[in-house]
Order: sequence, then C-alpha cells, then structure tokens
Amino acid sequence: MKEFKGSIDRLRVNGERLRQTMETMSKIGRTKGGGVQRLALSDEDKEARDLFIKWLKELNLEILIDQMGNIFGKRKGKRDDFTPVITGSHLDSQPKGGRFDGVLGVMGALEVLRTLEENKIDTERPIIIVDWTNEEGSRFAPAMVGSGVWSGSLDTEWVYNRTDASGKRFEDELKRIGYKGEFPCKSFPIYAYYEYHIEQGPILERENKIIGAPKGIVCLHWYDIYVEGEANQVGPTPMEGRHDALCAAAEMILKVNELPSKVKGDLVATVGEINNYPNSRNIIPDKVHFTVDIRSWDDQLALEAWKILEKEFKAISEKRGCPIRVEETWKVEHSPFDKRLVQRVLDNAQRLGYPSLYMVSGAGHDASYMNQVAPTAMIFVPSINGRSHVEVENTKWEDCEAGVNVLLHCILQSANER
Repeated sequence: MKEFKGSIDRLRVNGERLRQTMETMSKIGRTKGGGVQRLALSDEDKEARDLFIKWLKELNLEILIDQMGNIFGKRKGKRDDFTPVITGSHLDSQPKGGRFDGVLGVMGALEVLRTLEENKIDTERPIIIVDWTNEEGSRFAPAMVGSGVWSGSLDTEWVYNRTDASGKRFEDELKRIGYKGEFPCKSFPIYAYYEYHIEQGPILERENKIIGAPKGIVCLHWYDIYVEGEANQVGPTPMEGRHDALCAAAEMILKVNELPSKVKGDLVATVGEINNYPNSRNIIPDKVHFTVDIRSWDDQLALEAWKILEKEFKAISEKRGCPIRVEETWKVEHSPFDKRLVQRVLDNAQRLGYPSLYMVSGAGHDASYMNQVAPTAMIFVPSINGRSHVEVENTKWEDCEAGVNVLLHCILQSANER
C-alpha cells in the first residue's frame, strides 16, 4: 500500500470492508431471526475470539490476553513509551440478541487500525484495540466483569466463582474455551478511551441525527429477589391460606413497573428475568426468583427508589406469608465522561458533516468502568426503531461507516497529542 499523502482531514475508512467484516462475524452464532447468540464463554464466543485474533495477527499487532480473557491488540507508536489510546467493546451477545450490539465497537476499531495500516500512518502514541469479556452479563451476572476487574472495581475470585443457570463456574468455562490468559487483569496507564456503539434507543433516529455524543452513562443497580412459598396440590388446596410464591412475586413485579411514576425524577425500573419453581401446572409454586434493574442519572434517586420498592416487597411478603431474600448483585454509579473528549466527538462529527446530538446513555457499557481510570468518551450511531438486544436490531451501514470515521479522527487526534 502507498503511504497516504493527502491531508489527514480527508482520510476515511473503508465502509464496504467494515460491512464485510461485520457480516462475517455475524455468521458466528447466527439465529433464525437474523440475530446472533454468542453468550460469554460459550463455544460461539470462543469462535468469535479466534477469528478476532486472526484479524489482529494480520495487522502484526502485539496480542495480550489477561486472566479475565480480555483481549488486547497493540499497534506501536512512534513513542512507544507514551501512554496509549484504547478503543473497543465486546463480542459476546444477549440470548437471541442483535448483530450490532458491542461487536460494532470492536469491528469499527479494527477498521480504524486497518485504515491506518494500509495508509502507512504512524501515530505518536500506541493504539490498543480491546475485546472485553462478558459485557452483557446474560449468562454470568453481573455485566461488564472484564472491564470491572481490570479497573479494580470487581474482585477476580468473586467473578471466577459466578455461575450460570446450569451451575457452571465462570473460571472453569474461561479455561475450557482456552482464554484464561496468564497476564494479570489489572489497569495500566492510558491516555484516552473511546468506545463506539449503537445507541440502543430511539433518540438519534427521532431527532434525525447520525452521531450521538453521550455526556455519560446512567447508574445501574441490579437486585436478585428470591420468594419462598409453600408447594401443594392445586386441586384439594383451598384458595384461602395458600402461600403462593408466584402470586407474591407477581404483585412485587407490578410494584417495579409502577415505581418510576412514584418518584420525582428520571428513572426506569425493569424486571427482565423470572424463574418459577417447580413450574408445574398442578403444583402451587413454592419458589420464585426474579431480577430488578433500576437506572437513573441521579444515583441518590435510584437508592431512594429502591428503598420504596423494598418496603413494598416486605409488605407483600408479610401479607402472603411468603418470605423474601434480596441479593444486591451489582451497583455502578453514573459515569460523567471527559468533557474534552466528548467535545472532540461533537467537533469531529461537525467537521465530517454528520449531524450530532449531545445526550445521555441509558444502557450500560464497559466505558462506565473505564471512566473510573482514564478520560473516556463514547460515539453512538442510530438504532433503527430504537430496537436492541433483539434479533431485529439494525443500523444503516452508512451510519456505521460514519461512526467509524468519527472514531478514526478522534483516535488520530488523541494518539498524536504529546
């Protein structure tokens, strides 16, 4: 390839190559509905990782895999002793999830590196691409454990001992797929972190914008609720005096749905998972497990909302004679991003001719943890109809290309700062 001789301002990524890379990766774990299923540490996750590493080797990157299975690919800088610029996201998916969530941020970063390499463009600082382990948290809760341990926010052994629905340990599955690396999972100094992602909501499309520049990410609070009842045969057991765990749980779930309207402020609350035992049509349920997810930009509001909910849960528990146990699984405070880097995203979008929007991320991302250790910013592109975590998740290819062009120039500017 010839060295790029023109103005760096005119440099653009190869949108068709990006699309081909995305479509190749989407074949791994493809579902009948057009989505993907690559649960963390599954065989499909291993296959995706293997392909990713193959592409990193083609760029002659220095590859490092840490003890959490996070994959780093380093492109050297002119001053390799300078702190690096990092960019990436994740390759794992939700069950029957979409083909853009997470993977676009990794493949977009890969396209940036390919563009720099083919144009023989060197940067002052090293650039590192990363695939974070288990961002979704759908198989092993909580989410974002790879970046959580790396940032020092989560304990390695605690994560290793997390189990999936079938009782398989995180560490055992990490070893099984061959991705428990020897390098310590520990943060190192970095100059800037950029994460490119689909919005996963309807705002950019509704506002007719191509690029989103979030000021930060809302807080995320996860709770696991365990309700105990008394099993019995449904026919001979009178309605009066029953201790039906499912009925108690149903009342509690409705309280979760009503919660945002009871508090003053911007907050969402969701029950996304429920397990009923013994799950037989002719046995009164004696155990129910369900999850609660509370999110807000206001950390204190989220805590106060949980107190309201917990009080209501206890009242329902006492009324129905169904004891409850609450596990506070995960809490991440809201993450305000680096103002200078966020403005850089907005400025580059404007310079490249893409209408942009200053906004807030309602979804959790590894950038939440990265923000605790380094200047951080994210770049969003629209989700068609605001749909994500589902098979119909989609984003226009021209928007995908636009987002990577913004990522390219943000990285170039940060990587060339002394």
